[in-house]
Amino acid sequence: MMEYVVLVLEVAFLVLLSAIYSGLNISIVSLNVDDLRRKAKLGNKKAARILPFRERIHLTLASILLANVAAVSATSLILEDAAGGLAAGVMTTLLIVLFGEVLPQAIFIRFALSFCAFFVPLLYVTTVVTYPVSKLIQLLLDTVLRPKDKQLHTREELGMMISEHDIGDESELDEDEIDIIQGALQLSEKQVGSIMKSIDQVYWLPDDTVLDAAVIDEVKARGFSRVPVFNHGLTRCRGLLLMKDVVDIDFENDKIPIREFGLHRTETIGSRTALDTMLRIFFRLGVHMVPIKRSGKIMGILTIEELFEEIVGQEIVDETDRALARD
Repeated sequence: MMEYVVLVLEVAFLVLLSAIYSGLNISIVSLNVDDLRRKAKLGNKKAARILPFRERIHLTLASILLANVAAVSATSLILEDAAGGLAAGVMTTLLIVLFGEVLPQAIFIRFALSFCAFFVPLLYVTTVVTYPVSKLIQLLLDTVLRPKDKQLHTREELGMMISEHDIGDESELDEDEIDIIQGALQLSEKQVGSIMKSIDQVYWLPDDTVLDAAVIDEVKARGFSRVPVFNHGLTRCRGLLLMKDVVDIDFENDKIPIREFGLHRTETIGSRTALDTMLRIFFRLGVHMVPIKRSGKIMGILTIEELFEEIVGQEIVDETDRALARD
């Protein structure tokens, strides 16, 4: 009776060992090494523990498979002594397939990082014990199978990954963060011509305007902080008139030709300029408004506020907008 108990315990231990190695085999391969590096840099202790084994994947796999085969072979030998060749083969196959392969792999793959990190001590021992053979296998595999180039995600893939955070309540990103990231990813795919304000909707001043009280009052009534100055043919921008520059001037007594006023220079931008390029241009120029030109003629304007609205996916309303809405 005692012999059967010992037999069952030995077989159970070997099948369990085979199950662990089988689960580790599939789970460690499923872990992306670049993902592990990012998590390790962010302080994930589990990723940091398993990363050395994932980086030396050929050595790790060789060690795991050698140990797994040894456990399966030992199970078959023990059962053969107790039940004979055919019966031992059938029992070993059923035990290993069901309890040593299918179930552990199904379980381990769902919690790959946690299980791999938990069994790091076993991986250390296994690597040391099998090293004389597994190292030779690693060298062979490293020679035959060159490391793959780093695979980066495309813009579309990144957008899809971010959109998945909008499903359920498990994501650390809130709705606004998701919209901003997706808007930023799409900047290079859009052109300024698609979001500019058309010239027929723009309030601008001709370059022969004479600044007087009536003109300044009109600009104030419209609520603009800056006004572009164009020639009559809309082929050239003379600059931007900033309202903060006129607050200390008494236009009741002084009338100033706008060309003689200190206009702020800006740069005319082509309508096919990508939005990500436009963002860098805004930073370089240090202005908040640029004219947009197509086929040699100014077709509209773009403000940095409108560009940010495109990124965040919603309109930015300031105090002037609210005041004009009440009126």
